[in-house]
Formats: sequence, structure tokens, C-alpha cells
Amino acid sequence: MGSNEAFALSAFDHAVSSSYQCGQPSIHRRPSRQGEHEQEHDSLPRAGGGKDAWLFLLGGFCIEALIWGFPYSFGLFQEYYTTHAPFSDEPVGIAVIGTLALGIMYLGPPFTFGLLQRFPHQRRRFAVAGLVITSFALVGSSFATRVWHLILTQGVLYAVGGSILYFPTIIFLDEWFIRRKGLAYGVMWAGTGVSGVCVPFIMNWGLNKYSFSTMLGAWPIVLVLLAGPHVKPRIPVSPTSYRRPISVAFLKTSTFWILQTGNILQGLGFFMPNIYLPSYARALGLSSIAGTVTITLFNSMSVFGQVIQGALTDRFHVTTVILMSTIGATLSIFLLWGLSASLPILCIFSVVYGLSAGGFSSTWTGATQEIRKRDDNAELGMVFGLLAAGRGIGSVVSGSLSEALLSGEPWRGEAKLGCGTGYGLLIVFTGISAMFGGFSWFGRRAGWV
Repeated sequence: MGSNEAFALSAFDHAVSSSYQCGQPSIHRRPSRQGEHEQEHDSLPRAGGGKDAWLFLLGGFCIEALIWGFPYSFGLFQEYYTTHAPFSDEPVGIAVIGTLALGIMYLGPPFTFGLLQRFPHQRRRFAVAGLVITSFALVGSSFATRVWHLILTQGVLYAVGGSILYFPTIIFLDEWFIRRKGLAYGVMWAGTGVSGVCVPFIMNWGLNKYSFSTMLGAWPIVLVLLAGPHVKPRIPVSPTSYRRPISVAFLKTSTFWILQTGNILQGLGFFMPNIYLPSYARALGLSSIAGTVTITLFNSMSVFGQVIQGALTDRFHVTTVILMSTIGATLSIFLLWGLSASLPILCIFSVVYGLSAGGFSSTWTGATQEIRKRDDNAELGMVFGLLAAGRGIGSVVSGSLSEALLSGEPWRGEAKLGCGTGYGLLIVFTGISAMFGGFSWFGRRAGWV
């Protein structure tokens, strides 16, 4: 029996035993505690296979695509807002909208998980509340007339609602898949990439044909109609499970902090290409469809990157997979984006960067397993939440930071190719950030992981 399977079974055993300790009546009393556990366990849907598990994974894929695909395609809104009234007169702060939305969604999980752990029977109600908040935020943003209106609605409220709607799925997926956990998370997270392939073309068409108000007002309808896949837990929740404290002892281990440090450093620059590729294409004199193509290529390749890197964490040490991702991302930034002056090279960059950097978050599964080796009581939701928060720090910071890096268009006309477009400093910073994302590999060599 693997360590993850043992963890899942022990969690189930704890849930069952807790109900007896609290004096809750059992539906079927058994003279043998072991026999009772076996019968209860056998009644559960099969983990890692069967119709229920695969339907759950399909539902998780759809939720992932709907919630994360929209902010990951913000680069198109970025270009639209900076070139169309009423927002073009105040361009400062526009970049903050997308990075703030992603940042809050990444920073929110530790708090959301704490609430879901405290009130486990309210998980579905949390999801419904998240759907309502997200829809309200998008409808509100369709009436925006100032940049700060968009920051509040499309940035803050959307992210809060999306986090509340999305995070219960992460908790449930850990119950449904045990042996092929890395692959399962990779498939689910690939939903962002699949949505990223479709959303840019839809948004580019809608923004050009209609307006941002129409597109933002229509998205809640899509969200409500397609966010319906039935996502449910596999293991019944104990009536007293909310009394179980959340262990944070893993915060004392060097393994967590080394992995988290590399995660934060990688996140500082990760979002910048996805936000600025459409604007960068316009700076090269390319058409608006060229920017849409680059975003689509990045998101589509991220699908494969997520699945491949998720599967690799089931076979190799997580720091080895992180190193692979780091090398691909760093080389693509310096050798392709930095030297690009035409659409073909920019497209090649989007492909390579999507395959490498786009799949980085799938390594969190392997990171969680390494952290659990140091602390058996580490909750997957809390570990995932803190790793997501680490990336969220990068997302929040990168909005204002990117505007500072582009201020005055440094190196414009002084450097060659891509670095001479005014985006040179941004490109260099993104490459350095990607390079430091491999920090954990060196940490393992030093014996800290």
C-alpha cells in the first residue's frame, strides 16, 4: 500500500471512528470494529477508476476551465481597455486587474480551505455562493466606466467568488484519485489551457463585434449553464470532523520552504507573457489576431504541459520535474521571446513556454507528497493552498511591477529585436524569474529537500 493510499484510508477510518466517539448512532452496529470498517469502506465508490471517478474528473475539468480560463485570457482585455474609451484615458492600473484577479484566486485557498475544514457540511453551499458572487462581479463589471470599477469587480469580486466556487473540487479530487493522483490533477488543471484555446478567439471576436459590456454580461450565463457538472465527495464527512484541528507542523520543515521559495520566484514573472503578448505583438506591428494566436498557443500547450508534468511527478522526484520546466522556460524567454521580431518566432516561444512554464503548477502534487513524507498529518488542502498562495504573491506583485518595468520603454531603439521594442527589461526580468524557479533542485542537492 502506498503512502497516499494509507493516508486516504486512515482519513476515512478517522471519520468513521469520530462518529462513535461522539456518541452518534450507527446505521448498522457490528460487534467487530474491523468488520464494520471493511463494510463501510467497501460501500464507497472505487477510487482512481470506474464511472464515478472519471465523471468527477470531467466535472473538475469543466470547473477548472470556466473559473481559471477567463482571467488567464485577460491579455485580450488588457489590449482592449488600453485602446478603447472610456478606459484608454487612464491606462495606469489596467494591468492590475488581471494580475489581481489571479493573485487573489491563488492567495485565497488557505483561507477558503480553513472555512471548508471548519464547516465541511457546507462545502456545496460554499460553491453555490461562489457562483453567485462570480456572476454578480461580471455583470457589475459590464457597467464599469472607470478603471477602478474594473479592479473592484473583474479583479477582486470575481476572484473571491471563483476561489469559493473552485476550491472544494481540489479537496474532493484527493479522495477520488490515489495511485494516479499526479495524472488526475494534470488532467483537471489542463482545463485552464483548453479554455484558454477557446476563450481568446471568442473574446477577440466579441470585443471587436460588440463591446466589453456585452461580453462581460454574457459570461455569467455561460458560467451558470456549464458549471453544472456534479462534483461530489467520495468519502462521507464525519459529523464531528470540524473539530479536528488543521496541522501546520509542515511549516517547520525545510522541504516546504525550499519548494515554496522556488514557487514564489517562478510566479513573479510567470504571468507577464500571458498578459503582454497581445500588446507585444501590436508593438511589432502585427494585427490583433496575432496576439490572439499567441495566447491561444500558450494556453493550448499548457494543456499538454500540465498533463505531462503531472504524470512525470508520478515517476520522478518533483525537483527533477521542476528542473525540466525551469530549463525550458528560461531558454524560451531569452532565446525566443528576447530575439523575436516576427510572428513565427513569437508563436514558437508561446509553444515552448506553454509546455514548460505552463505546466509548473502540476508539480505541486509531487511537492505535496514530499512534504507529507516529513509530516504525515499535513492536509493536502492546506499545503496546496499555501503553494497556490505563493504563486498568488507573484501574480499580485507582477501587475504593478510590470508597469514599472515598462515605464519609459527602456532600451527602445537601443537593443536588438525583441529587447529593443520597449519590452526588453520586462523580458529579462521574466527570464531571471523563470531561472530562479528551479531553486528547489539545488536545495535537494544541498540536502534540504
